Amino acid sequence: MHLKTLSLVNFKNYQQTEFEFSPRINCFVGNNGVGKTNVLDAIHYLCMCKSYFNAIDTQNIRTGADFSVIQGLFQLQDKDEEIYCAIQRMRNKVFKRNKKEYDRLSNHIGLIPVVVISPADSCLITEGSDERRKFMNSVIAQIDRKYLEDNIHYNHLLTQRNKLLKDIGTSGRFDEETLVAYDEQIIPYADRIFAVRKDFTSGLIPVFRTYYDYISLGNETVDLAFYSQLMNGSYRDLLHDARTKDRVLQYSTVGVHKDDLILSLDGLPIKRIGSQGQQKTYLVALKLAQFDFIKEVNGTVPIFLFDDIFDKFDEKRVKQIIRLVAEEHFGQIFITHTDPKRMKDIIHEIGVDYKLFHIDKEMIVKEESNGS
Repeated sequence: MHLKTLSLVNFKNYQQTEFEFSPRINCFVGNNGVGKTNVLDAIHYLCMCKSYFNAIDTQNIRTGADFSVIQGLFQLQDKDEEIYCAIQRMRNKVFKRNKKEYDRLSNHIGLIPVVVISPADSCLITEGSDERRKFMNSVIAQIDRKYLEDNIHYNHLLTQRNKLLKDIGTSGRFDEETLVAYDEQIIPYADRIFAVRKDFTSGLIPVFRTYYDYISLGNETVDLAFYSQLMNGSYRDLLHDARTKDRVLQYSTVGVHKDDLILSLDGLPIKRIGSQGQQKTYLVALKLAQFDFIKEVNGTVPIFLFDDIFDKFDEKRVKQIIRLVAEEHFGQIFITHTDPKRMKDIIHEIGVDYKLFHIDKEMIVKEESNGS
């Protein structure tokens, strides 16, 4: 699978432009702020129906414009697939596959799997458990539609349950019958989400360790562990035991909405002791493991987007990463970088088919490849 062409109209800082890509490695080089990352984000839109960096669709429309269009032609299982996304102010987003509009955007998720590595991913290490649950959800949802639907139902019921707890706290009248009814509805969704996340992380962890060891040349020991309150007993028992606490605090204190990933380096939290280079290596290894997981389960090779990840890396680690992803195992790769010479030297050394796009502040795109 690969993206053959991409067309942008009024998307972020692009008024109108088109790209034709290599099926292997595509590099976007230029100074910071010229729009390299925006191209990667447009590709993510076509794969996941949303931006990787900005949750508000209308903020991705070019300043002064009323709409934005992203269009891509993919080759998927020896067949061309045209994906179209239109964003308009004050209107719902329109998403089409081969000119047929989707009834539900969730029906598109998983058709074109994608993996992103970006400086924004540092939140997986530095921020709270919400970010790490989002990571698990974004990976698993690409290969398990039932899991995606279970999450939607769980979060809907959780919101209703929290509202009931708030109402109980405000009125002082304990409505145990309704609370138990919500519990009975939410338990099956939580149990399935927990089971899927547990299986996912058990398969991800050994692959993650192998990739980290390769990139770091075996100089450090890392670990990754899954934590859930449901490891301590059945969700029904946990809800029952937490009922008094939930009434006092007026929100649900137990459930899979508290799940987390524990990230460590040499037995200690990587957030506390890891250098910037070590933390970035950790994230890259995690995303490489994500790639393998999706590829194995989905049966489709994901598109890989590398956004400005080589800052803070020494030359050895950069070459290890590029050498690794240049293998046929990884399919089509998109990379942004500020240093065209450094990027070109590394790719030339590895000797793989590529296209290099020079982007400047005037939005002029100059293209070259190993055939030019």
